[in-house]
Amino acid sequence: MLRLIGFAAGTLTTLAFVPQVVRTWRTRSATDISFGMLLAFNLGVALWLVYGLGLRAVPIIVANGATLALALILLVLKIADRARQRGAGTAGGR
Repeated sequence: MLRLIGFAAGTLTTLAFVPQVVRTWRTRSATDISFGMLLAFNLGVALWLVYGLGLRAVPIIVANGATLALALILLVLKIADRARQRGAGTAGGR
């Protein structure tokens, strides 16, 4: 029963992240997302993944592996957005 609860919790928390990734991907804008939050979130999820691997807890491994993949995509989009904004700011000021 606890394993089922773990899978349900992991599924819901991972799926909750999908709309933000899709929106950021479509708009190509991550301006309103905090870079610090993304770094902390990615590190936290990576640590949860390591913890799950240590316990050999499949629900923790699956949920955090999927969430880390989504969070890393969002982090890459944020970095690209920052670079694009800096480039546009520099070109616009000339």
